[in-house]
Formats: sequence, structure tokens, C-alpha cells
Amino acid sequence: MITILKFLNLILLFLGINFCYAQHKRPNIIIINIDDLGWRDVGFMGSRFYETPIIDQLASQGMIFTNAYAAASNCAPSRACLMSGLETPRHGIYTVGTSERGKSADRKLVPVKNIEVLSPRFKTLPQSLQENGYTTCMAGKWHLSNDPLLYGFDVNIGGAENGHPTSYFPPYGNVKLTGLDNEHLTDLIMDKTIDFVNASEENKPFFLYYASYAVHTPIQKIDSLMYKFEGKEPWNGQSNKAYATMINNEDRNIGRLIDALKKKGLFENTFIIFTSDNGGLNNVTFQHPLRAGKGSYFEGGIRVPTAIIWKGKVPAGKQSDLPITNLDFYPTLLQLAGVTIAPKLDGKSLLDYLLTQKDESVLAERALYWYFPIYLEGGNKETNDPIFRTRPGEVIRKGDWKLHHYFEDNSLQLYNLKNDIGEKSNVAKDYPEITKDLLDLLTQRRKETKAPIVDQLNKEYKLYDSTL
Repeated sequence: MITILKFLNLILLFLGINFCYAQHKRPNIIIINIDDLGWRDVGFMGSRFYETPIIDQLASQGMIFTNAYAAASNCAPSRACLMSGLETPRHGIYTVGTSERGKSADRKLVPVKNIEVLSPRFKTLPQSLQENGYTTCMAGKWHLSNDPLLYGFDVNIGGAENGHPTSYFPPYGNVKLTGLDNEHLTDLIMDKTIDFVNASEENKPFFLYYASYAVHTPIQKIDSLMYKFEGKEPWNGQSNKAYATMINNEDRNIGRLIDALKKKGLFENTFIIFTSDNGGLNNVTFQHPLRAGKGSYFEGGIRVPTAIIWKGKVPAGKQSDLPITNLDFYPTLLQLAGVTIAPKLDGKSLLDYLLTQKDESVLAERALYWYFPIYLEGGNKETNDPIFRTRPGEVIRKGDWKLHHYFEDNSLQLYNLKNDIGEKSNVAKDYPEITKDLLDLLTQRRKETKAPIVDQLNKEYKLYDSTL
């Protein structure tokens, strides 16, 4: 027999409202997406060099995900995945600018042409929320078109097609904002973000996408914070003092945002996601024991620090090893907002798991995919490639297993992340059945997403063989 509670819930679901949230005003939503912040670049993920006390305190009030991933290893594709909820083959943004990166003579294959502007045919996360009563704000880096207002944002604070500022100090160059004398860009963007929060209507929820350009290059020290790091001992490959001041300043500004929410009585009914768009930039920062960094599809390039906070709803002080991706944020936030009519998305909602920690197996057993039919220059010791951080290929993680498949030579690399988080020992030949199963899943996924094939030989390649 259906209880009265279940009966009411069914009625509310029919009306597009989840019973759990009908008892409260719909929550405000904030995504804090820090640019190029590595997995180990915050205190709550173990850094002993960078100082992030406010971010650490915020993370402690919610659930920390130790196996959180960006859906791509550099800025534009990761953000396109976040905003569209779709894997890279579906929107065609694989990198920043052209895919013909590096010297043509070093590229064995002709890379897929890269799309630089997110197609307006995709319904973005802010559009879905805007259509369902949310006021929406873009603060900082957009990087997917010239005008984020055409993609569902009511307010735009400094967002355009550029991937980083000319300078973090006035006049900022390609970021069209005007601040006070010598005002740091991160401080200015937060000033205007707080203005948006303070102007929010009492009975209308808001969605804030805070994506300040920091801590992307140019690495410019903040003189007033340098005293904290002068003479400080390096830790685990982390020693860049100028970069440390940029992180510390971002931490301070996030504190300003939290204070503004609390003063307006909004913090307890605000759902916050803290994350990064990709791994940290090698030689500026390191993510040991993870291998490599931004631009690579080893763990250091795609695993990112992530915490989700909703006071009184998401339990505080929890840590989860569940593999998640920023593709999951779109469906999670639609469920949170009570939106029942949604576009087809590639991620899964995390909301039920966040609130109950039950039904974990559905999320734990799924596979996560990455597809990158391009080249990205900047190889280094940790990629074992002196030329490229990325060569055309694809990656899958399922459970503890992660398989890399590279198109140039059809080579395979299999790692057990539980035993080898640093991806040092390729065990593909030791586990042929697992390797085959994962490769079959990649092939199937390539077909499902209509991923472009990368098999055309480049005639300018220095080792080109016309008989192949």
C-alpha cells in the first residue's frame, strides 16, 4: 500500500518538483572552477607548500572526491564538456586554437580539425537553469565564444573567447574590465561577483559560474603575499613562490565570496562545487605521485581537486574515492533544481549519492572515457615524450583499471591505479583479457559518439613512408 508520503512525492514528481526540495527554497548554485589548479595544489589534497586555508575549510564542510576528473586535459575542451554535458567527440572542441600543434614534421598523423566555438545548437547548463527560473552569472574565464550572454548567462563579468589575461594587473589587456589603480584581476572579478550576489533577489535562485582566470599563466607574483613563501621549503616538486601567491590570493577571494553569502543569509541554501578545469602545468607545479600534468592524459593531466558542499544536506567531513567527472555536474544540478526535461547528457547525477551515500555501485562500475584526436606540444620527462604532451589517442578508466590507446602505432598501456597511481608499470601484456575488454569498450564508445577517425598519414612527417 502506498503511504501518504510516497503518494505526495509522486504528485510532486508529476509537477516537476522533487519532494526532498519542495520543503525548501530551491538552492542557489555556485561552480568554482579554478584554472589549471592541480590535484595536489590545495591543502585538502595534501599540499604542504601552497596555502589554501579557506578552501580547505570550505571543503571540510562537504564531500571531497579523491578520484575526480576533468573531461579533457586542457582548458577549452574541459569547459565545453562542463557547459554542454557532452564528451569531446560530440561538440568537437579538443584543444585550444588549432589542432596542428608543434612541428608538422613531428606529426605522423593528420590531426582532426579542432572546433574553437561551442555550437549554439547545444543547450548549455546555464540555459537549462535560466529557463527554469535561475538568474545566471558568468564571472571570469569563458573561453568558448566571444559572448557568454548568448549561452544562457544574464550577467557577464569579463568572459570572452580569450583563455588567459594579457596581465593580471591593469590594464589587463584582453579582459575588458576596468579596476582601481593596480587592482589585481582576481580581486576585481570577485568585487563584481559579490555585487551580483548582493543584488540577488530573495525569492529567485541564482547560478554563479565563478571561473576567474587564475591560476593560469602568466605567472605573476603578488608582492603583498610573497612574505608567506620566502624561505619556505619546497615540497614534492612544488616550489614556485609566485604561483603560490596566486593560489593564496584566490583562496582569499573565495573567502570573500563565502562571507558575502553568509552576510546575506544564503550560505546554508547554496550548493557549491569546487573544482579545476584540468591538471596543473608541469614545471610550474607538480602533482606527485600522479604522472605528468596539464595537456597529458596521464592522471596528473586530468585528475583534479574537487569538493561538493551543501550545508546540512551533503554530510561534512566525508571523503569519497568514487570516480566522477565534470560531465556529472550538469545532470546533478538539473536534478537539484528540479528540472525534469533535460537534453541528452553523457554524465550521471551525483545528487542521490551525495545525500545518502547509497547506490554507489551504479556510479562505481561505469566507465569514464577521454578522446583526443590531436597533438599538443610540450613533452617532458613525465610524459616520456620529448615532443608532445598528447598524441592522438583515447583513454578509458573502469574500476581500478585505466587503458591508454594511441593511434600512431596502435600501442596500448594498461595501469592498475589502485596499485600504481603513478602509471609507471604498463601491464597490458600481463592482463590481455582486461586489455581486450577495455579496448572493446573504447571501440564501442567511439561508435556511439561518432568520434572522428584519425588514420590519415601526414606527408610532411619526417619519417613518412608512402608505401604504408
